[in-house]
Amino acid sequence: MHEQTAIVIGAGIVGLAMARSLGQRGVKVTVIERNERAVGASIRNFGMVWPVGQPNGKMYNRAVKTKQIWQQVCSEAGLWRDEVGSLHLAYTDLELQVMEEFVTANKGLRPVGMLTAAEAAAKSPAVNTSGLKGALWSGDEMIIESRVAIEKLPAYLTSKYHTQFIFNAAATAIEGNTVLAGGKKYTADNIYICSGADFETLYPEVFAANYFTKCKLQMMRLVAQPDSWRIGPSLCGGLSMIHYKAFEVAPALAELRKQYEATMPDYLKWGIHVMVSQNGEGELTIGDTHEYGLVHDPFDKQWMNQLVLDYLKTFAQFKNWDLIQSWNGIYPKRTNGETDFIETVAPGVTIVNGLGGAGMTLSFGLAEEVLDCE
Repeated sequence: MHEQTAIVIGAGIVGLAMARSLGQRGVKVTVIERNERAVGASIRNFGMVWPVGQPNGKMYNRAVKTKQIWQQVCSEAGLWRDEVGSLHLAYTDLELQVMEEFVTANKGLRPVGMLTAAEAAAKSPAVNTSGLKGALWSGDEMIIESRVAIEKLPAYLTSKYHTQFIFNAAATAIEGNTVLAGGKKYTADNIYICSGADFETLYPEVFAANYFTKCKLQMMRLVAQPDSWRIGPSLCGGLSMIHYKAFEVAPALAELRKQYEATMPDYLKWGIHVMVSQNGEGELTIGDTHEYGLVHDPFDKQWMNQLVLDYLKTFAQFKNWDLIQSWNGIYPKRTNGETDFIETVAPGVTIVNGLGGAGMTLSFGLAEEVLDCE
C-alpha cells in the first residue's frame, strides 16, 4: 500500500499547522523553509490565541478548535502557555454599552460576562481604575510565547510524526508534483503552499487576482516586570472592539466608531488598537498598528509607537515601562473581507494563506478543516 506523502512550503504557523494535521492522518510530511528558522509574522506577534475577536459560527469554532490543539501541543512539546482570559476595559458609557450588547448576544455561546470596575481591578492589578466604568471579561483567551513555540515545534513534529524539515531552501518552482528548492527536487502526492506574505515566488498571478495586500504592524516589548509581578488577563481598550468582527453583533458599535472618528481620527487612520499580553518571563508585549500596501518601508515610525503608548496608559498601569524591543511584521491580508484563501492551483497543489494576522488564533483549526474537506 502506497504511503501518502506531502510537501508543505513554509515553516510559519500555517505550515506547521498543516504539517501537524497531515501527520495526524498518517501522511509522511516534508516541510521546506527558505530560512534557517521561521522569522516572519509568526514570531512577530502578541502570542495571543484570541477567540473573543472571532464572529460566532465557523470562525469562533475554528478559534476554539485551535486553542484545544494548542493546549495539546504545548503539553506534549513542553511549551509555556497561560490561559488567562482577557479584559476589554470601558471608560465611556458607549464603550460599556457595546460590551453589554456583546455579552447579551453571546449568552450561552461563550464564557463572557460583564464586570464592575472593582471586579475588573480584582482580576488584574494592571487595570487603570481612574474613570473605569466596567469591563468585558472573556475566559477563552490564552497566551503562547510565539517566538519560542515556532522555533521548537519542528522538533516536536519530527519526534511525534517523523516530519522532515529542510531549512535554508527556498522553494522557487513547482512542476507537477515536484518542488524545486535550493537546487534540489522533492516529490510528493500533495503540495501545500503556506508561504505567508511571499506572493512573488510561487503562483504570483493567483495572488494578484485574488484580492491580496500586505499589512505592516508595529509592536513593542517592555521589560520583565519586577518581583514577578503579573498583569493576569491580557488587556485591551475600547478601540479593539471596532477592529474585531465579533463585536459587530452589538447595535451600538456603529455609533462607537463614529465617536472614535471624531475624537481619535489618527488611531482609525492607522488602524491602531491597543492590547497587552505578558509572557512567561514577565515581559509585556504591546501594540499595534496597521498599514496596508504591497510594499512597505522597513522603518518603524516612532510617532505611531507613541500613539500606542499614549492610549495604553489610559487603561493600563505597569511597574516598569522601560522598552526593550520594537519591531514590525508583515502578514498577508484579503481586501475583499474574506478570512482565508484555500485554492487548488494545480492537481495536488493547494495554497493555504490569507489568515489576516490571526494565525496563532486560527491556523490549527483551519488546517483540520482543509484536510477534512479533501
